[in-house]
Amino acid sequence: MKPILLIALMTVALSAQAKLPAPPPMDDAAKAKAEEAKAKAAHAAKVDGFKLCKSMDAAVANYVKTAGAKATKPSDKAPACVDPGPFTGAPAAAPAAAPAKKS
Repeated sequence: MKPILLIALMTVALSAQAKLPAPPPMDDAAKAKAEEAKAKAAHAAKVDGFKLCKSMDAAVANYVKTAGAKATKPSDKAPACVDPGPFTGAPAAAPAAAPAKKS
């Protein structure tokens, strides 16, 4: 009974897989929107990294303060936290130059 059920489930699963059609080509507005979303995601990653860096600095400062004499000096080799600033938008692509008209 179990092998028959297993074969039936595999047949249904394999027949249910269909190849999806290719997505239609993106127009300029959709490309711009995708670039904007990509830029926002990259900026959000930078902001998250900055917040993580600041929280690690706070944790180290707290450890040094509470550990007293047994605390080791924090390393100066670690890079400083860099604030990415507010999101300014995706860099605009240069518009295509119009062909020169011949007179």
